[in-house]
Amino acid sequence: MANTPVNNIRKKNIIRYNGDICLVLECNVRTPPNNASYCQMELRSLSSGRQIPVRTNIGASFETLENSLHRLELSYETDMDFVFMNPSSFEETFVPRKSVEDSAAFLVPGQTYEIMFVDSKPVAVNLPAAVEMKVIDAPPAVKGDTSGNANKPVKLETGLTVNVPLFIKEGEIIRISTEDKTYLGRA
Repeated sequence: MANTPVNNIRKKNIIRYNGDICLVLECNVRTPPNNASYCQMELRSLSSGRQIPVRTNIGASFETLENSLHRLELSYETDMDFVFMNPSSFEETFVPRKSVEDSAAFLVPGQTYEIMFVDSKPVAVNLPAAVEMKVIDAPPAVKGDTSGNANKPVKLETGLTVNVPLFIKEGEIIRISTEDKTYLGRA
């Protein structure tokens, strides 16, 4: 637990802001012409789950907290939590739904994810660059819709809807980018 200057804070660091423990979603140092530099940050409160925009001067510093990553498998979800299991010890870990709000659309039971812990409490899920999901609802392709890069919306097993090429059918496994929710190809 050390104070870190704002220009050394990076995405996915855990900091203490106004007495609350927050995950850094974005941190950009800006230098407008003829003005002083400042830092624009987007934080997520780990206790309430809400996003907090922060603009501070470049000389500010924040207390950074130590965190650790553990690879756990998603077992199931409840109304309030996602339940992950350690594959070697079979110990269950309950991750609050509000702390993984932005990742929930990519969490598929049976897949392994990196879970971030702060003070031995799970606080966030680090998603891989792409995930594989099953198509559960795909409308049939309409003949004649091939005059260009034709796409159709399909529904995936987590409820996420993405645009895919016309040849994708129900029951196929496809790869989806977790950054921008785009189709990357068949698995």
